[in-house]
Amino acid sequence: MCAAPWWRFPSTSASYGPYKTIRFTVTTSPYSDPSSDPRSVGSVDEDAVRHAKSEIQGLVQEVVDLSRSEIEPSEFYAAMMDKTISALAAVGGVVWTYEEGAGLKLEYQVNLQQTGLAESEEAQTQHGRLLQQVIAKGEAALVPPHSGTGDDSGEEIAANPTDYLLVLSPIKSDRGVEGVVEVFQRPGARPTTQKGYLRFLGQICELAGEYIKSRRLRHFTTKQSLWEQLEAFTGLVHKSLNSRETAYTIANEGRRLIGCDRVTVALRRGSSYRIEAISGQDTFDKRSNLVRLLRKLATVVARTGDDLWFDGDTSDLAPQVERAVNEYVDEALTKQLAVLPLREAESDVDDKPGEKKVKRRENILGAIIIEQLVDSRQPEGMLQRVDVVRRHSSTSLTNAQEHENLFLLPVWRLLGKARVLVTARNLPKTLLAAIALAGAIFALCYVQYEFTVVADGKLLPEIRRGVFAGIDGAVAEVAVDTGELVSEGQLLVRQRSVDLETQVIELEGELDKTSEEISSILRQRQALDRGQSEGVELEELTGRMAQLRKTRSSLEKQRELLQQKQRKLTITSPIAGKVVTWKVRERLGGNRSVRKGQQLMEIADTSSRWELEIYVPEAKMGHIVEQLEKLRSEDAEAQLTVSFIMATHSAVHLEGTVVEIDTSAEVHGEDGNTVRMRVSFAQEDLKQLVSDPASELKVGADVKAKVLCGQRAVGYVWFHDLFEFVQSRILFRL
Repeated sequence: MCAAPWWRFPSTSASYGPYKTIRFTVTTSPYSDPSSDPRSVGSVDEDAVRHAKSEIQGLVQEVVDLSRSEIEPSEFYAAMMDKTISALAAVGGVVWTYEEGAGLKLEYQVNLQQTGLAESEEAQTQHGRLLQQVIAKGEAALVPPHSGTGDDSGEEIAANPTDYLLVLSPIKSDRGVEGVVEVFQRPGARPTTQKGYLRFLGQICELAGEYIKSRRLRHFTTKQSLWEQLEAFTGLVHKSLNSRETAYTIANEGRRLIGCDRVTVALRRGSSYRIEAISGQDTFDKRSNLVRLLRKLATVVARTGDDLWFDGDTSDLAPQVERAVNEYVDEALTKQLAVLPLREAESDVDDKPGEKKVKRRENILGAIIIEQLVDSRQPEGMLQRVDVVRRHSSTSLTNAQEHENLFLLPVWRLLGKARVLVTARNLPKTLLAAIALAGAIFALCYVQYEFTVVADGKLLPEIRRGVFAGIDGAVAEVAVDTGELVSEGQLLVRQRSVDLETQVIELEGELDKTSEEISSILRQRQALDRGQSEGVELEELTGRMAQLRKTRSSLEKQRELLQQKQRKLTITSPIAGKVVTWKVRERLGGNRSVRKGQQLMEIADTSSRWELEIYVPEAKMGHIVEQLEKLRSEDAEAQLTVSFIMATHSAVHLEGTVVEIDTSAEVHGEDGNTVRMRVSFAQEDLKQLVSDPASELKVGADVKAKVLCGQRAVGYVWFHDLFEFVQSRILFRL
């Protein structure tokens, strides 16, 4: 068994597109003597010679076109080799590429196995040295079968161990020899014909060298353009120390460098994230659905701290990330998406001398969102460009935020210009400004102003009921959809439970079996009565009859219970009203399984009174409790006053009173722990806004409310959040 060859055999097939035809004159034919053309048979025919030359010219012209195209090297070498073999009527051939330090690599071959090189390790060694010799000399060569040069020991022999004439020509470029083209030709041709082979192959290799030079030149041009884009990006992104301007530069210049369709930058503001810049847009509506979903996606991914690369598959994502991705992709129709958190660079920290350095991960600054809206394929080199943009973006945003977070930065800037303020010309203005500042401070401390606690809320009808599943099962039918009016007792949902149906069938079978046994015993008793049999057998039948009747009674009670469960599969409306749950049929359709007690939808009577439900942050409840105790000390029936506006009618202020305060706090949205409060207001105010509140008001409409908490100093009203932060986070720790 011979050793494996030092090359591998790639596929002999090659696919290449059509090429345009231009005029090209072959100065050297591979056949100096037309009669030696292997494709000519019999006597020399001038028409046949002209046809052969025309065919060869066409093949060479196609190689010329290939050398000027932008196809991949593997496709070029395959097409070049196939056309060369066709033009020379050769048995086969190989294209070897050469790289300094890496040696020869088989790029494309045709019928290499017919040479028998794979069957002998010694033959492979001799053949490899022959190729190295051609590369070292840089000259074409004709090597007859079983010929070579070197010592008789066999260690340094460079030879042709095959039965074919080897036509070898190096591929040269501006960097030297790039490879070797080897053609396996039948021996026995005239010397002039063999020289024609060599001249023709040399001409083909010159075209291959031109192809390599052109490709390298295009590569250098692309690389130079990329470096210019990178230089422009780095210069612009580090130019400003304003985080918003930096985010705008990252979005627009980063998109050009990456080559994607859209880049968005989200910056961290406290515990939340905001969309600061979208490429190609000077301004955008931050309340739009698309921006809101994008902000939610950036927030979820940034809080996980992991990179998100989405190309259509969400099976490996965390549940909260999967929901955010699906919601955004359904809205934006994005083909490919990447959300990459931007964080400060990792640094080495030495806690004590001599201890091992420990890396700590700094705070997340924000996130960069990269999108492909049309084509799901990544541009070439996109990942490397994304890494560059991400690294420079993190550095520039870190510098900008560190600059913006300098303590009393505006004051230090002002003090730097203080010398100008005390000059004789500016002294009166400085005194006036100082007096104005003192007056402002006095007003902040002593002027009273109305103090309010701001909370979000929703407008809801007083009469509303949830519809729940009464039993485990699958939804077989949804009879209503969002916005439909329903009457009390109307069918809403019909469930189906396979387990329940199975129990009913089994129970009916047991009942039938018991009834049959009872009937059988009755017939036996009648037969015994007619035959006047002994009393013992009759008593046994009587006892068996009593036992079966008890069993039948128990089974009938079980059937009643199962029938009650079956009735629960039909869910009806508890009140008359409107279905207010969003996309009921989409949520419950498709034979969806539901659990007992799961809420299926909500019915609200929009013709009843409306009320306001607000959610006050737990941290603000101290002001409300304090004001309520103050009011109750004067009047036991006093209620807190609430002023609110509707999102749909922001110009109109309405007022109401707090009628109920929840005793516990619950997590609500992004506000954290909140306390729910129910507010009642005059229904006439709604009638002034809309002519028909039942038809025009939306259940759950957003409301911005202010709970009035008495009078406080203007300074406290404006800066109470800062005071509370200092008290809870600084003074309390001290």
